[in-house]
Amino acid sequence: MSALVILMLVYQLAIGFFGFKRNTKDYQDHPPQQRFLVLVPAHNEETVIADIINSLTHMEYPKELYDFYILADNCEDRTADVARQMGANVLEISRESEDAPTGKPVVLQRALRMLEGYQDHYDMVMFFDADNLVDPNMLLEVNSQYLSHKGKADIIQCYLGSKNKKGIVARSYFMTFTITNRFFQYAKSHLGLNCGIGGTGFAVTASYLHSRGGWTAMSLTEDFELQIEATCDGKRILWNHNVRIYDEKPTKVMASIRQRTRWAQGNWFVTFRNTARLFRALKNKQVTAKEFVSTLLCMYSLTAYIFLVIQLILGLILNVFEWTRLIAPMDTQIPLENWLTLNLPSLLLFLYSSLVLFYVGDHMDNGNRFTLRMLVPVILSVLLNIFVITLAQVVGLFRYRHQSDWYKTEHSINCLSETNLLPRKTEKAPPMATGSHDFTKENSLQRTVEEQSLQLITGGTEKTA
Repeated sequence: MSALVILMLVYQLAIGFFGFKRNTKDYQDHPPQQRFLVLVPAHNEETVIADIINSLTHMEYPKELYDFYILADNCEDRTADVARQMGANVLEISRESEDAPTGKPVVLQRALRMLEGYQDHYDMVMFFDADNLVDPNMLLEVNSQYLSHKGKADIIQCYLGSKNKKGIVARSYFMTFTITNRFFQYAKSHLGLNCGIGGTGFAVTASYLHSRGGWTAMSLTEDFELQIEATCDGKRILWNHNVRIYDEKPTKVMASIRQRTRWAQGNWFVTFRNTARLFRALKNKQVTAKEFVSTLLCMYSLTAYIFLVIQLILGLILNVFEWTRLIAPMDTQIPLENWLTLNLPSLLLFLYSSLVLFYVGDHMDNGNRFTLRMLVPVILSVLLNIFVITLAQVVGLFRYRHQSDWYKTEHSINCLSETNLLPRKTEKAPPMATGSHDFTKENSLQRTVEEQSLQLITGGTEKTA
């Protein structure tokens, strides 16, 4: 166990060194050309749905080159009504029966079936969550990145930012994503490795999505499932560090535990289901050796927390055996000065990976400088994060077969009136290229969707989990 943990730590440390490079575009700017279909699943999100609609309405991209749909998933509030009042296209989707599965993967699957022919009308399908804010130049940057890597890009994931970071729980998420964005995602992109898919703010080529049969990832971590399957298919997943999605982080411990446990259940399910497939992909030369190692270690990276729990349990059992004289007592007491010397490498590694990388990443990406007054809250957030992730991984491992049980993470932050949280100002999009695709909303696809739209839900406004 220790050998595997050391291997993972060495790998992550080696990858992380490439995150210290200054951010530079690895693609040229291109005028708008790609046609985007944007999908936003929403379950009882009337409080926050206006934010994402406002963001998508004011994108710096020609209106005729993108359409977005709010997917009202079994909503019992006014999500669909609010969306329509703001001029958004809405697809209302309800359960086919009382015991039918529901959730984000199901609604995406059914929406793409309703949008029959999307692969002919759009070049890329982009996915957001209902609580998101989006940089207004995101479609333009994804368009440019794809065109610069045409033929070599199948999925593009954008920087995952935070709408909130106040409080120990929200800060623990902000720290984790800050470190991951720069020292994992951005670093891997410099090495030519596939980055991870983060569940929101990613675009998939319509042709690849259609070739998969639409949305087929149905686990609790459908993003991770798509990432692993696409990698095994030999597809390329790019990272965009220049534009951001801002989503709302949980602020309560129990909400964080439920969310992390759901993620752990999905991650273990996807890992166990696709390990053999990854080895076959290597054998069939669908993935390179370095991509194989990167993906395998990514799939099993969280086993370190499981190993930690096992070692703690074995240590407690050993102590009980000593106390009850089932085994002879052993001299396990270590002088303080020797204990510090023995554990100094581990302590330095902990400080480096959880504190130094965070402050460096926060300064390089967000312009924030290190301050001593934030040291205590940051350390408390790190300790809370370790506890929550460890508990979630253990519970998720035992419950990994249950992929239909999920708990909604409630969202409440409406940022339309908080200008400091709105997307950053950017330059206007360049003029559309001559000869670009001719596309309007009054096409046959739009009429097909309107004909197949499900019956309007006019229920009450009470929010339910």
